[in-house]
Amino acid sequence: MKDAFLQIMPYFRYKIVILQGFKTYSFKIMIRRIILTMAFLASLSLSAKDVNMGSWQIVPLPQQVKEMSSAPFRITAKTTIYYAAGDEKQKKDAEFLASHIKEVTGIGVKTTDKQAKGQIRLALNAGDTQSEAYSLVVNKNGITISATSHVGIFYGIQSVMKALPITKNVKSVSLPAAEVTDAPRFAYRAFMIDVGRHYFSVPYLKKLIDVFAMHNINYFHWHLTEDQGWRLEIKKYPMLTQIGSKRKETILPTNKNEFDGVPVSGYYTQEEAREIVKYAADRYITVIPEVDMPGHMLAALASYPELGCTGGPYEVATRFGVFEDVLCAGKAQTLQFAKDVMDEIMDIFPSEYIHIGGDECPKNRWKVCENCQEKIAELGIQELPKHSKEEQLQTWFMGEIEKQIRNRGRKMMGWDEILEGTPSKDITVCGWTSVNASIRSAREGHPTIVAPISNFYFSNPRINKIEGIPSIQRVYDLDPCSDKLTPAEQQNIIGAEGCIWTEWVKDAEKMEWELLPRLAALSEVQWTAKDKRNLENFFPRMLHMQDLYRLYGLNYKADIEDAVKKHLEEKK
Repeated sequence: MKDAFLQIMPYFRYKIVILQGFKTYSFKIMIRRIILTMAFLASLSLSAKDVNMGSWQIVPLPQQVKEMSSAPFRITAKTTIYYAAGDEKQKKDAEFLASHIKEVTGIGVKTTDKQAKGQIRLALNAGDTQSEAYSLVVNKNGITISATSHVGIFYGIQSVMKALPITKNVKSVSLPAAEVTDAPRFAYRAFMIDVGRHYFSVPYLKKLIDVFAMHNINYFHWHLTEDQGWRLEIKKYPMLTQIGSKRKETILPTNKNEFDGVPVSGYYTQEEAREIVKYAADRYITVIPEVDMPGHMLAALASYPELGCTGGPYEVATRFGVFEDVLCAGKAQTLQFAKDVMDEIMDIFPSEYIHIGGDECPKNRWKVCENCQEKIAELGIQELPKHSKEEQLQTWFMGEIEKQIRNRGRKMMGWDEILEGTPSKDITVCGWTSVNASIRSAREGHPTIVAPISNFYFSNPRINKIEGIPSIQRVYDLDPCSDKLTPAEQQNIIGAEGCIWTEWVKDAEKMEWELLPRLAALSEVQWTAKDKRNLENFFPRMLHMQDLYRLYGLNYKADIEDAVKKHLEEKK
């Protein structure tokens, strides 16, 4: 404001000289121009204030935002964040918010358990302690984040964090007066990362968990084992990591018969896994472990060849795809191996869900395996019109694992191929092969997670060729509750999940490029009510998320940002 005024002072002096020298310059005209100029300067001042004004147009969009015409709340260095004395979770969450305010605005605020005027207050109310709902009341006197649970408070904090303007070197920022009432549409909001094909470090996984928290994700599906690598320490079976965590090289994407010659290795100790679980829990994210069986087990077979139908030799896979060699379902020791692994998994991970895969398991070895055929005969399995004897053998095998999981008070989860048999209705199904797979699962009465390759796989090479707005629209436009389902069947849809498989993803840059900003679109599908979602409305809010990505040094698909900016400019 001051600088701008100094710039126009010569203009005023020039006009005064004219008035005094010639007596012909109209005084009224001069006054009018002064008024107009001052109005212009005032608008510059308001624009400067606007830069420091946040917005409740955030991702994911809350269920209800009622903005008020009253004065906003100003955050300054004198602002404090109040938490209830003795509540360590609230204290930690308050410190989390203070850290973010500092990073985004440059303003240092303090936390306190003493109430005062002009605070950001965390208010835990009596009620359903499992609820993820929260409310925000913002006026000139402060911000109150209320919920009946700590997780609800946390999501309110996330909304405040995303509503802040991104600016530096200012003494204050403001948030518009508003009342926000919010709760998720789906209880299950997940993202899956495959570390079997390529290992990612503990610090980097923590970084991804922070990204998930920013997008209101509440489940981290951790795909721990593959044909190409076993990534978790199992104390009873040490060879799984001594041998199974290493492969000699990886096939190149350009030629089926050429390899890079670069060894790949890495695994997580049980203590490191527990560290990840705790880090995620502090952000109200549950880690779901996956040990994929009975297929996708070459790394385990290379470690313990006796677990296969042929006895080997086996090698940790250097190629990608579906392999004929799988666990031998007919051997008692194989089933015991699976149960032992599950027991150690459940000792590490407190998640209510334990994912056991069940996908892409060819039955060719079982058809000619003496042990498998004897087990089929022993169980009295008969061919069914829609299910072969070998498919039913897999159902039996998975059922035995399910009993083990259920006896520990947990729930089994698997990919939609488990529907090829006659699985228990208690098993939660992840529908990945198509949208129709989720529809089938819901119709058959399974708790169902929608994760179709066509829409929610972010790493599919064919789909990643789609650029610009279509790249994000394919994620945003899919409604998990298909209109092909009856209202009763839709109740079986418990949520949605995105996935990144890491065949061709071996570094952070590629991981984030595949993840962002499509995760923003997915988060709105998972959280926001269907009638509140609108792609055109989403675009400008997505751009703010990308500003946050830049602030945090995250990579993202620039072609989406460029296309959206061009689209919005054309609409002006």
